[in-house]
Amino acid sequence: MLVEKGKKGILFVVSAPSGGGKTTILNQAVKLCPNLNRSVSCTTRPPRKDEADGEDYHFISGQEFKAMVEESEFLEWAKVYGHLYGTPLEPINEKIAQGLDVALAIDIQGARSVKKLYSQAVFVFIMPPSLDELKRRLKNRQGGPDHSDAARLKSAGEEISTAVEYDYIIVNNHFDESVDQLKAIIAAERLRRSRYIIHTETDKNG
Repeated sequence: MLVEKGKKGILFVVSAPSGGGKTTILNQAVKLCPNLNRSVSCTTRPPRKDEADGEDYHFISGQEFKAMVEESEFLEWAKVYGHLYGTPLEPINEKIAQGLDVALAIDIQGARSVKKLYSQAVFVFIMPPSLDELKRRLKNRQGGPDHSDAARLKSAGEEISTAVEYDYIIVNNHFDESVDQLKAIIAAERLRRSRYIIHTETDKNG
């Protein structure tokens, strides 16, 4: 007989080079996977045309962000391409304690910080098919290219090299296929033997 160990949820961390598709892939997986909740990060950058406050990010001022840092309200935070990004800690702790799975779409810096605090989290890297394809996606991203896209592309090679630090790698050739692969990872982790205690009839009878 299988019995789950406690009722804690699983924390999934999804990273990619900027423009790699981590947010759109994760958002679709959240829609299709029961009991999977997406953590919404805070950022000081302005929203792009296709982004909604409270859904894609919490768009806040630098002053608000600083106050949250001072109150230790972030699981992790970093300055990326001139803007601040942070993952609110309390909503994650609450959901995981309730047995709900939580997924984060964060950059490599953030993932490394999370690993120090949540070593049991599951880490997934979204790999672009090539740097040329990543460049095309950055250029065509809704909202248009911005001045930081050149810096993002320059950093992509170094970011891709960090994929060895992750538990799983998804090559984002086709969106639907990448979503299916992420769903498969989530399903597999939920079935991992280490999350269960196995009781046999001998155990029961003592």
